[in-house]
Amino acid sequence: MVGAFVAVVGLAFAVVASAVAVVLVSDRPTAAVACVPGAEAGAANASYGLDLPAGVGVAGLSATQAKVAEGYVSVGKGLGLPREALVIAIMMSLQESSLRMLANTNVPDSFNYPHDGVGSDHDSVGSAQQRPAAGWGSVQELMDVTYNARAFYGGTSGPNHGSPRGLLDIPGWASLSKGQAAQAVQISAFPELYDRWEPQASAIVDALGGIALTAACTHTPAANSDVFSAEGLSQMRQDILSFTKMGVGGAYVWGGTAFKAWDCSGFVQWIYRQAGIELPRVEQWRVGRMTNDPQIGDLVVQNPQGPSNWGHVGIYAGSGMMYSALNPAVGTLLHPINWNPGTAYFNLLD
Repeated sequence: MVGAFVAVVGLAFAVVASAVAVVLVSDRPTAAVACVPGAEAGAANASYGLDLPAGVGVAGLSATQAKVAEGYVSVGKGLGLPREALVIAIMMSLQESSLRMLANTNVPDSFNYPHDGVGSDHDSVGSAQQRPAAGWGSVQELMDVTYNARAFYGGTSGPNHGSPRGLLDIPGWASLSKGQAAQAVQISAFPELYDRWEPQASAIVDALGGIALTAACTHTPAANSDVFSAEGLSQMRQDILSFTKMGVGGAYVWGGTAFKAWDCSGFVQWIYRQAGIELPRVEQWRVGRMTNDPQIGDLVVQNPQGPSNWGHVGIYAGSGMMYSALNPAVGTLLHPINWNPGTAYFNLLD
């Protein structure tokens, strides 16, 4: 796989990862800004030699680059992966696409999906330059950064089940250098080029790690809470929980169904779709059964609007908590169930 972004950058980079502060991109809930630790004016404006304007978004990235980077970090954190795996993923995407979603002149269908650049390498598309012809996924799937990240990480919850191999499918990946690990997945014609991005990728991961705290930091569950525990859950419920966590911090967009730009039912529909379950756009409880004994991953419905009809839906997290795209002010977060009235629960999984 040939990287779409291979220009040699001749700048000398200072080691600034510890000084990179978080700068929220435009679709972040403003009500959560106080949760961001250690922000300092101008600290995120250092240029890392990327080919798009610096000083916007996170760690010198443009807003569109930051969204791609956040996709990889969110998916990795949702899967419980170590920091090293997230850095490898960002290194890979910096090299392959300069953290952009690339259409391809050889793949006309790719222009039907949102993109912020154009490549021409074989049939490689998306932010990881993965190829439909090599079995990575359909063009539609590969033009989605969340799918790109899931495919790159691979493992038991990856969409390709080890063929092609993702990072977690590489035996001993953690013992390899980060560049070698990226190459083991991508099989690039330029394997030596991934390593050069490690300082920048490390800074980006550290910056985006702070953003992930904004939505939930004011409502930390008790130490004995089962809110974040997957122990004892079925594999399907573990997957639902992982995908739900990926959405934390997303913006609330009325009628929205895109990743981190959704309303409450769009959020739920996206979660279940990632787990292979297609739900209706609205009134999703109608395909389940009401339960008085909810489990993690079940639907929480609230704000009654009439018989068997509710105005809000989210995902049960345990211990009196739920995840939902709550409103435009706070976006998508973990919050107490009792913030809204008229709660009922629906099981769609058993």
